[in-house]
Amino acid sequence: MNATDHHHHHHHDQQQWSRDTVPHVLQVVSTCVKLPQRDLVSLLLVSPWAHRTLVSNPSLWQLIDLREMNRAGDRLLSALSLPRYRNVKCIDLEFAQDIEDKHLEILKSKCTESLKELESLNLNGCQKISDRGVEYVTSVCHKLKALSIYWNVRVTDSGVEQIVKNCPHIVDLNLSGCKSIADKSLYLIADNYRELEVLNLTRCVKLTDYGLKRILTKCSRLQSLNLYALSSLTNETYKNIEQLSQLVFLDLCGAQNLSDEALMCIAKCKNLVSLNLTWCVQVTDVGVMAIAQGCTSVEFLSLFGIVGVTDKCLEALSNFCSNTLTTLDVNGCIGIKRRNRDELLQLFPNLKCFKVHS
Repeated sequence: MNATDHHHHHHHDQQQWSRDTVPHVLQVVSTCVKLPQRDLVSLLLVSPWAHRTLVSNPSLWQLIDLREMNRAGDRLLSALSLPRYRNVKCIDLEFAQDIEDKHLEILKSKCTESLKELESLNLNGCQKISDRGVEYVTSVCHKLKALSIYWNVRVTDSGVEQIVKNCPHIVDLNLSGCKSIADKSLYLIADNYRELEVLNLTRCVKLTDYGLKRILTKCSRLQSLNLYALSSLTNETYKNIEQLSQLVFLDLCGAQNLSDEALMCIAKCKNLVSLNLTWCVQVTDVGVMAIAQGCTSVEFLSLFGIVGVTDKCLEALSNFCSNTLTTLDVNGCIGIKRRNRDELLQLFPNLKCFKVHS
C-alpha cells in the first residue's frame, strides 16, 4: 500500500469511527454508564459533535460536583449560567474552597431559573457561609428535599428559620457539628417537617431535652436519627425514641445517661438495622438483651467501651440476630470474655467487620 492509499484508508477509518463508533460510545455514556461529572465535562471537548450530543441529553446535567475544588463560588456561578444546567437537581460543594455568602447573593439575583428543580444541596464544611448565605440560597430552592451543612459553626437558629420558611419539602437534614444552633431550631423543624426521614444532630451541643422531645413527638416518620456526642440529654428523652416506629438507623454514641430502661423502650423500634451504643457507659446485659429480642433485623451494633456487658448479652444476640449481624464491635468490653474473632464468628457466622472505631 503506497502512502496515498494509506492516507486515504486512514481517513476512511476515521470517518467510519466518527460515524459509527463515537455515537455508539456516547449513547452508552449518556444512558447506561454513570460517568463522574468531571469526566463528562472532559468528553465535551472531544468534538463539536460530541458536545452537541451530550449537551442535548438533559439527564446528564442534573449534578454540579464541586467537592474540594478551589474557586468553587465562581465555578458554581459560571456553571449555572450554562443552559445545560437549567434543570440541575443536585449541587455538591462539600469542602469546596472559596465559596462565600457573596456568591450565594449573586446566585439569588441571577440564577433563580436554574435552581427551581434543585432537590439536594451539600454545603458540608463550607465554613464561610453564614445565616445570610443560607437565606440567599434557600430562597430560590423551593423544591429542596435534602440539605447538608455539616461543620458550620456560623449558622444559628435564624438560618434554620430561613430553611424552614423557604424549603417546605425537606426530608433529609444534616446539621452535624452546627454548634451554634439551639432548641429553637428543633421546634421549627418539628413543627414544619412532619415528613422528615433523616436528621443528623451530631455535636449540636446546645440542644436540650425540650427540643429533642418535640422532634420525637412530631417527626414520627424518621428513619435515621444521629445524636452522636449529645451527652447532656436525659434518660426520659431517650425513652421517647420508641415513638419512631420506622427508625432504621440510630446513633447514640456517648449517651452517658442512657439506661437499660430506655433501651427497653428503644427495642420497640423493630425495624432498627444500625445501632451505635459506643461509650453508653450505663448499659448492661439487660438493655442489650432487650434490643436482641426486639430488633431482630439488626445488622450493625457497636457496644464499644461498655464495661457492664458480658457474654450473656452475646448469647441473646446470637439467638435472635445471628442471621443478620454483619458488624459487631465489642472492643473495650472487658466483661465479655469470648471476644476473639473465631469465637465471635461461631456466634455470628455472617460477621464481616469487628471494629467500627479505628
